[in-house]
Amino acid sequence: MADDQPIHQRITDLVGRERDLRARLAAGQISVDEERHQLTSIESELDQAWDLLRQRQAHREFGQDPDTASTRGGPTVEGYLQ
Repeated sequence: MADDQPIHQRITDLVGRERDLRARLAAGQISVDEERHQLTSIESELDQAWDLLRQRQAHREFGQDPDTASTRGGPTVEGYLQ
């Protein structure tokens, strides 16, 4: 799992940015439209990071090299049904 550390750190950073945006909105420092625009981007990046982690875990589970997993585009990742 140590190889996944940069991905975990990216997720942590994105969640921090998300919290910061919400706090800035609550403080009146940014508009609702600006928050929404930035959140859309952050959420897409988060979806991609989580997808990459899941791919890496699946590769390990099936005896494949996790380094062959790759980041998929936002529309692909966000189009999955949960």
